Amino acid sequence: MPRRHLLPIAVLALATLAPAVAAASPGQAYDAAIGLAARGRTGEAVAMMQGAAASLPAADPWAQRLRAARWLLSMRRMRAHAPMAAAGNGWMLLADRYLAGHPPPKAAAAWPVGLLAAVLPGAGHARLGRWRDAMTAAMLVWPMLLLTVWAARRRMGPVTVFFALITLWLWSGTVYSAISLAERGSAEAYMAWWQHLWLASGLPGRPW
Repeated sequence: MPRRHLLPIAVLALATLAPAVAAASPGQAYDAAIGLAARGRTGEAVAMMQGAAASLPAADPWAQRLRAARWLLSMRRMRAHAPMAAAGNGWMLLADRYLAGHPPPKAAAAWPVGLLAAVLPGAGHARLGRWRDAMTAAMLVWPMLLLTVWAARRRMGPVTVFFALITLWLWSGTVYSAISLAERGSAEAYMAWWQHLWLASGLPGRPW
């Protein structure tokens, strides 16, 4: 989703959640936001924490906890490091200390995997270390490819076209599978790193 659309969504979520935030204590708002984030509703959780923190003095411990949690949840939502002044905020200082020694993992490019899968069926999965998937991809595509070549050499016309279409369908499916697995691996690596960052911050609750 383009970033220009995120602000209206956040404003709408904040307006929707404002009455509940106003009626809840900071601890209740925090717990409710953690529950929302654990259910995948990170945008609503960020908006709730922002609203709860805005109603408290800047030096209030709960305000600092809410700001630190909102910062970390925003990072998870965008899958990017969002620099923020951590002065005076113990939770953010702990997170910054962890970040100094544990930078976020770089997203692996999916195109080399897709290129290998497109050139040689099963090679993309093999690059990812998924050998069973590589064998499955090869067993799906190679027999049909050989049948297509066999039919073409015998000038079998419609049969050749039929085999070629099936081969193309299976081959494109294995390419898509390899690319999807590469992208999912990057997302899982980032999520595992982010969970350690959250735990290092000392914030209570587990929003996953």
